[in-house]
Amino acid sequence: MSDNNKHEWQFCTIGGVTRVKIETGEDIANLAELDQKLWTVLSCPVQGLEFDQKTLGLIDSDNDGKIRVHEVLEAAKWLTSVLKDPCLLLKGDDFIPLSAFNTENGEGKMLLASARQILHNLGLEKESISIADISDSIAIFAKTRFNGDGIITEYSTDDTELKKVICACISTIGSSPDRSGEQGINSTQIEDFYASCNDYYQWKLSAENDKNLIFPYGENTAAAYKVCMEIKEKVADYFMRCKLTSFDPDTTSALDLSIERVQAIGSKDLSACLEEISSYPLARVTGSMELPLDGRINPAWQTVFASVKKLVLDIDFPNASYITQEQWNDVLNKLSKYAEWLGAKKGYIVEPLGYDLIKAIVDNNRKDDILALINEDIKLETESNAIDTIGKLLHLYRDFYRLLNNFVTFSDLYTTNQDMWAIFQAGTLFIDQRSCNLCIKVSDMAKHNTMAAASGMFLIYCSCTSRVKNETITIAAVMTQGDVNDLKVGKNAVFYDRSGLDWDATVTKIIDNPISIRQAFWSPYRKFGNWVTAQINKVAADKDSKMLSNVTTKATTAMTTPATAAADSKKQAFDIAKFCGIFAAIGMALGYIGSFLSQAITGFLDLKWWQMPLSIVAIMLVISGPSMIMAWSKLRKRNLAPLLNANGWAINSKVLINIRLGLIFTSMAKLPKLDFIDPFAKKKMPRWKKTLYWIMSLIAASAIAFAILYFTNNLKFIGLKFNDVNKVPQTQSVISDPQSESLAE
Repeated sequence: MSDNNKHEWQFCTIGGVTRVKIETGEDIANLAELDQKLWTVLSCPVQGLEFDQKTLGLIDSDNDGKIRVHEVLEAAKWLTSVLKDPCLLLKGDDFIPLSAFNTENGEGKMLLASARQILHNLGLEKESISIADISDSIAIFAKTRFNGDGIITEYSTDDTELKKVICACISTIGSSPDRSGEQGINSTQIEDFYASCNDYYQWKLSAENDKNLIFPYGENTAAAYKVCMEIKEKVADYFMRCKLTSFDPDTTSALDLSIERVQAIGSKDLSACLEEISSYPLARVTGSMELPLDGRINPAWQTVFASVKKLVLDIDFPNASYITQEQWNDVLNKLSKYAEWLGAKKGYIVEPLGYDLIKAIVDNNRKDDILALINEDIKLETESNAIDTIGKLLHLYRDFYRLLNNFVTFSDLYTTNQDMWAIFQAGTLFIDQRSCNLCIKVSDMAKHNTMAAASGMFLIYCSCTSRVKNETITIAAVMTQGDVNDLKVGKNAVFYDRSGLDWDATVTKIIDNPISIRQAFWSPYRKFGNWVTAQINKVAADKDSKMLSNVTTKATTAMTTPATAAADSKKQAFDIAKFCGIFAAIGMALGYIGSFLSQAITGFLDLKWWQMPLSIVAIMLVISGPSMIMAWSKLRKRNLAPLLNANGWAINSKVLINIRLGLIFTSMAKLPKLDFIDPFAKKKMPRWKKTLYWIMSLIAASAIAFAILYFTNNLKFIGLKFNDVNKVPQTQSVISDPQSESLAE
């Protein structure tokens, strides 16, 4: 700590590490004076924690997904400035008494006014405000005309005409959600609305001066223009076919409707073939440059053509039986002015309101009155934003001290109260008759693969799937009690998250480290037993494979060349020297083993009765001692920090999980003593039989030991004799005697 620090900090040892204590309001108020080197955590992620996400988001002022020291200090400074007594933060309540606001602070005074306004809007008469009170912002502003968001609704005024304009704007231009929950409009939307109404009104007025030219067919001009545009291209196609036929009469059959096209659809439902029929010529192509008006029109176009005839042709060419292309072009020219005027339309977005209402809105022009309402609403912006700040204050008031217990210190990690577990503890894993509550969600498996081994803890990685959430997560569970013989990859378990939801868990990876001194004591024997079992299985498998191979080979040989195999077996000669050498080697080996056992048993029997159990204990300690010492050393140094670092934390100190603390994080199943007799249990041996069994075992062991000593000495003697027989001088010549060779054979 710096020498300039004025606040006196208290320290304690938690989890084998000395840490600063945060237990008073003064500690929180002077948090900025605490040397950052003494903080347990320098940063932690916002996501993946068992903590209110809204609170974390409020503290994460730069929205980078991390809570850092400076952000915690800013929150502490703000909280202690707007509250009279910072000790209230230690309670973790979800409500604040109105008397707790610091009215000597400008922001604190404003927050108190906002709190009273909220309670007034809700119709509540009480001297405290809670998170539940502010959870429904719609209810807070439901009975208010103005709420500072710059948006007004039809309920913001009692003027009937203004209500009508606001509703018209919402139905055409669009709306914005007001804090009251209703749809309203802002200044931009009302400006656009009046601009559109004025544009549409001026566009309609532009037709008054040239009304006869723009509307040649009066009120039916719009309908006439529509149907003429629909059939315009088909009429142009017809007259072009007529021109080609006049140019070359031989093309008539090709340009007119062919019988083959009709035959192609003749067997079908013709009412469903309108698209094909509509592609036929508008009328029969005969070489005449006239379009008949007597009904000889393509059936697919008869309805549209009938409307054209009624609205246009019967007016311009009454009683005519046909029209020429020039006449048709005259019709299109008459409609061109209307087309130009229609193309110049503006403010079409408000057209659904109707010309009369638009004219009234423009003529009355209440825009300034509506903008005045919006400005009146904006005047309450500061107060309304303070209402949002009340929400921030309530969340920090409830959660800030708990965050400090998981940031500056790690005191929540060492509690047995499940409601106060550390914010990174994800839940409880039930596996192999025990529960592990030090479970951490894995956010980056690659980092865990790199850093997890450095923790020195026995870790079980599980893939957990929720049928309710249809989601899969990976957790790392710390095992601190019990045996590990049955823990294997692929083993199934059940994981319960902090909300109590169960997940199907499957072990995907195990990092083996000591769990307890007791487990370390038996570890050498377990490993030796596993090794012996593996070797026996390996030898048995090899023998079985060789035997099967030999049998197969011999059977094949016997079936193919039986006579040759029999002759080869007769030729095998007995080598007495080789046999004696092998027997001598076995004798020497047994001699050494027997000598060792003889000395060990003789030395053991020479001990006094009280020294014998001590010697056995000493031998076991020699075997298990190194394993126990290594386990004790590792258990004292188990460190949770590497796991948290792998999850994105910046841990500034060791987080030790020593032997005593390990008892907190893993619970073993406790079975009661039962008087019930299991009818399927193995029958117990009577006590006198057990005594006789042990006596006979000791006698048998003594007899075996004596036999080993006796036969070892004799085999050793026999082995030496064979060695003497086999000693032949290298310079001695051996005379080959045919008779002796035959005898030997």
